[in-house]
Amino acid sequence: MSQSIPTSSDHTIIMKDNERSYYNKEKNILGCIHYQRNIKIQANCCQKIFPCRLCHDANSDHFIIRSETKKMLCMECFTLQPVGQWCTSCGTKAARYYCNKCQFWDDSDKSIYHCDDCGMCRQGKGLGIDFHHCKTCNVCMEIAIKDTHKCIEHNLECDCPICGEYMFTSTIPVIVMACGHGIHKPCYKKHIQSSYQCPICLKSLGDMSLYFQQLEKELDCQPMPEAYRYHSSLIFCNDCENKSNTPYHFFHHRCQICFSFNTTVLKTIILDKTCST
Repeated sequence: MSQSIPTSSDHTIIMKDNERSYYNKEKNILGCIHYQRNIKIQANCCQKIFPCRLCHDANSDHFIIRSETKKMLCMECFTLQPVGQWCTSCGTKAARYYCNKCQFWDDSDKSIYHCDDCGMCRQGKGLGIDFHHCKTCNVCMEIAIKDTHKCIEHNLECDCPICGEYMFTSTIPVIVMACGHGIHKPCYKKHIQSSYQCPICLKSLGDMSLYFQQLEKELDCQPMPEAYRYHSSLIFCNDCENKSNTPYHFFHHRCQICFSFNTTVLKTIILDKTCST
C-alpha cells in the first residue's frame, strides 16, 4: 500500500511508480477505505506515500504525527507538493474539507470542524452549534447533554469497552452513556440488544422502571420453597451503590433503598449462618 517517493527537482512523480487509490472504485471516488480525498500524503517520518494516516499506521512499525505532514501527492497529476486544499499543478481540489492544523482532508458530505482543545477535527457542524467541548472530560460531546452529562476526567482517553479501539482519536462515532462513560455508537447499539448495563460500571443505561416492575411481578408469581423461607442476601446495588439485605431468591434481588433489580449478590445469609456464594 505504501511506496517510496521518486522525485525530481520540480517535485513531479515518475508516473509508472504511482497509481490511484479508491474509496469507491465503481463510482470512481478517490481515497481509501477510510476517507474520500483526491490526494495521498507523504509521511514526514518515513518519507513514504500513503492514502491516509490510518493506512500508514496499519502498514508501518511506527505511528505518524499527522500535524507534521508537509507534502501531498495529487492523484490526478501525480505532483508531489506542499500540503493545501488545491493542487498547485493541475488545480484539482484535494478535498471539500481541509484542516491545516491536523493536515486532514475529507471530500465526503460530512459536517466536520476543528477543535483546538481536542487538538483534532471532529464530525459535527461546530462548537456552539451542535457540539461543545467539556474541559473536565476533555472531549467534544453533543451540546444537548452539555448541562446534564456526568463528567469523568479525560473520559474518552481509553479504549472502547466493547471493541477495544482507542476512542479519543477513533473515526467511529462515540456517545456518552447516562453513567458518563463513553462507547462507540455502533458498539452501543449492539450491546443494548443483550444488556441494559454499562459494560464498565454496570449501572442501568436508562429508565428501567417498567422492566423492574415486570421482575417484581415474576417474584410474586414464583415464591421461594419453604426450605428457603428465612434465607436472605446481602446485595450491592449497581445503580445507587448501596448495600442492603433483601429476601433471597433464585433469580432476582431487589435493592431495598432504590428498588432497582440491577444488583449483585455479595453473600447469602441462612438463619444465623453466613456462607459465601
